[in-house]
Amino acid sequence: MNIIKLIIDDKPVVVEQGTTILEAAKSIGIKIPSLCYMKMDDLNFENKPGGCRVCVIEVEGRRNLAPACKTECTEGMVVKTHTVRVINARRTVVELILSDHPAECLTCAKSGECELQELAQNLGIREIHYTGEQSHYKGDQSPAIIREMDKCIMCRRCETICNEVQTVGVLSAVNRGFESVVAPAFEMDLDHSVCTYCGQCVAVCPTGALTERDYTWKVIEALVDPQKTVVVQTAPAVRAALGEAFGMEPGTLVTGKMVSALKKLGFDYVFDTDFAADLTIMEEGTEFLDRLTRYLDGDKSVKLPILTSCCPAWVKFFEHQFPEMIDIPSTAKSPQQMFGAIAKSYFAKKLNKKREDLVVVSVMPCLAKKYECTREEFAINGDADVNVSITTRELARLIRNANIDFASLDDEDFDQPLGESTGAGVIFGTTGGVIEAAVRTAYELHTGKHLEKVEFEELRGMEGLRKATVDFDGMKLNIGIAHGLGNARKLLEDVRAGKSEFHAIEIMACPGGCIGGGGQPYHHGNVDILKKRQKAIYREDAGKAIRKSHENPFIQELYSEFLGRPLSDLSHELLHTHYFNRKKLSEIE
Repeated sequence: MNIIKLIIDDKPVVVEQGTTILEAAKSIGIKIPSLCYMKMDDLNFENKPGGCRVCVIEVEGRRNLAPACKTECTEGMVVKTHTVRVINARRTVVELILSDHPAECLTCAKSGECELQELAQNLGIREIHYTGEQSHYKGDQSPAIIREMDKCIMCRRCETICNEVQTVGVLSAVNRGFESVVAPAFEMDLDHSVCTYCGQCVAVCPTGALTERDYTWKVIEALVDPQKTVVVQTAPAVRAALGEAFGMEPGTLVTGKMVSALKKLGFDYVFDTDFAADLTIMEEGTEFLDRLTRYLDGDKSVKLPILTSCCPAWVKFFEHQFPEMIDIPSTAKSPQQMFGAIAKSYFAKKLNKKREDLVVVSVMPCLAKKYECTREEFAINGDADVNVSITTRELARLIRNANIDFASLDDEDFDQPLGESTGAGVIFGTTGGVIEAAVRTAYELHTGKHLEKVEFEELRGMEGLRKATVDFDGMKLNIGIAHGLGNARKLLEDVRAGKSEFHAIEIMACPGGCIGGGGQPYHHGNVDILKKRQKAIYREDAGKAIRKSHENPFIQELYSEFLGRPLSDLSHELLHTHYFNRKKLSEIE
């Protein structure tokens, strides 16, 4: 390993050979502004096209300014990052970008979170000295994502994360010169493409070019309709991130305050998606044990490994990219959809309400959930099981709009019976959590023995691909875990080639799992924020009185009163689904 010594702003720096000036400066606390550059080491994501030229610096002995994100450190280099020449160059670049950018900051969904806006403020730009023609592109509004490409600054971050990290391959630069823009092939709409709606493009976009489709007004309309009973469910990852929108430290658990805020907003019942996560474990875990038992008994028709099916972006990914394998994932619906199905059947019956008079709202860390609840198979006679899905960011906006002082709220409890959950339900919010929850229950159901230690440390972590062997009282189970669709592709290619060693695989589309969902407060590439959210999830699990899904008394009551048993005919009707070969559908379109 070669060591390089240099000086940046009169400070000596020692770095490894190959380190860029931008990273070297960051290592000693010097911030060089950038727009196109973004790096997340733990997620193997680096975007450095060097196109925006906002990060230019002076290097002693060089005539021209150099982009810090592309220029590697050399021995004895002397760098100045904030000279008058450098600042003037940055101001010129930003003014030129702004000259071809809509002046819609007051109404832009990204206002206050826009990196271009922040950069202009930091540079003290109060007027634009360049005028001329502005570029205009057609709008695109899918069920989950809105593309306003007039606001695109061609940083190419979305292209990198879509193609290299997620390997979905939807976004790329099209056209040339002034007409160039990042878009799907032939500038088609997202809902005609193979987009999974994972929302990671939205998470990394520095401007308002990519945002979630906002459904908060639909929620408000439902809340003020006297004919409707409005039920809300909250996903496990939301409680570990919502506080960030109100200035709290990442990883602050705000479960009780979140419940209190939702009740103040006027929801008739505030429930927990964690309840449905426990229900998912009962169905998916039983399905896994059934497949495994038949496989061990020599049934060659059994499809293994079983793949988790909680993540709608992942489901859409394999429907498009691996349609020949649609019989391998579990048929269990996601917790969001299981909750909707139970709310509009079991709970509606308890209230003596028609299903269409019940409005089910979900608060999710995910943009793909917006798409998922619009899938036709999740509706009866046109009435969706889940009517509206909003993100963590949208909930924060609703709370602010209602002038609720979130930080001062007292903690309140979820309503019953769909608000009781276990620690197993909570850990659904992070990578490795679904399979750990399943193992806790499957172990006891398979062995008939009490599981003393419920923490399976071998299933935890932030590595994109992980594998572990879990001992089921002498039977060795090989477990695979992937987060990020690019990592999922690697596992699926092994399964397709017959090389997979696994009995079960958990897959989540977003880096870190739901804690890093496209609808969470923006982390701006800071993986430490994801790690803090993950720790919060495990803290809540550790603090739960019950930590195994099958021990949830309200889950037991649901089966005894209504469903009968896992994988019963009624369970299959309400809680299981089927998948589609979307490659064929795309060819038809």
